Amino acid sequence: MHDIWNPWHGCIKKSEGCQNCYMYFLDRMRDSDGRKIYKVKNNFDYPLHKDKNGRYKIKSGEQIRVCMTSDFFLEEADEWREDAWNIIKKRPDVIFFLLTKRPERVERCLPHNWQDGWENVFFNITCENQIRADERIPIMLNLPFKHKGIMVAPFIGPVSIKKYLPSKQIEQVISGGENYDGSRPLEYDWVKSLYDECVSADIRFCFIETGSKFVKGGKLYNLPDKKLQSQMAYKSGLQHAGKEISFKLTSNGQLALFDEENMYHKYFGSNCESCGSRLICNGCSKCGLCGKKVF
Repeated sequence: MHDIWNPWHGCIKKSEGCQNCYMYFLDRMRDSDGRKIYKVKNNFDYPLHKDKNGRYKIKSGEQIRVCMTSDFFLEEADEWREDAWNIIKKRPDVIFFLLTKRPERVERCLPHNWQDGWENVFFNITCENQIRADERIPIMLNLPFKHKGIMVAPFIGPVSIKKYLPSKQIEQVISGGENYDGSRPLEYDWVKSLYDECVSADIRFCFIETGSKFVKGGKLYNLPDKKLQSQMAYKSGLQHAGKEISFKLTSNGQLALFDEENMYHKYFGSNCESCGSRLICNGCSKCGLCGKKVF
């Protein structure tokens, strides 16, 4: 996908949400072992890649999801992280979405020039149930980041963040069900309750997908198709734009980065109209996969 940067691959399972990890599942399909952690050499400096005209392939203003097949703060990646931080520092015109289940490791893994945080880093933690929410959110609130969010996915138990909202630090909450082997059901009422909390604080809330097992009104729905899961999440109406998240991006002296030809402009195709992720999406990359089955 055009908006993902995986500088390393592979992970060690950390908590309940890792039980049916999609990365492990997809690696098994490729006859690979998800526990094998390695630096992705041909893609490590992806944010710095340029096209034949010398322009960055990742445009100014784009949001890039980092380490979607690993964890940016994984201990086994300590030797590569400084170089990754340097790449992020070189692109202050791009938003880097970091997601971790290891907030307790973060403070010791920040770069020496971090100070009170960088505007182009959007720090997120995974809270798959209340136990992990109460464990990880307090740590997150005490970390020096300009922008903070929560990913409740896979959503495997009710989660309330009401007692953390007075901090006014949480800018976004993303929620979604579980897929692939052994998927655990997601209850509509869990999503609705969390949605109501976010609306009350005017925080962006995005219900991206139901997962393959979704319970509403006491009835279990089996939804193996991910496109349908996304459409059902969208139709639920559990989306809230909330207050604008303002990233103060800069050009780092490269003024041309914010010229029209170097700026990122979202494109939404016909299939995007009813997508659960639209609220937080970068837009379509025009990859030509619309209509094809996605596993």
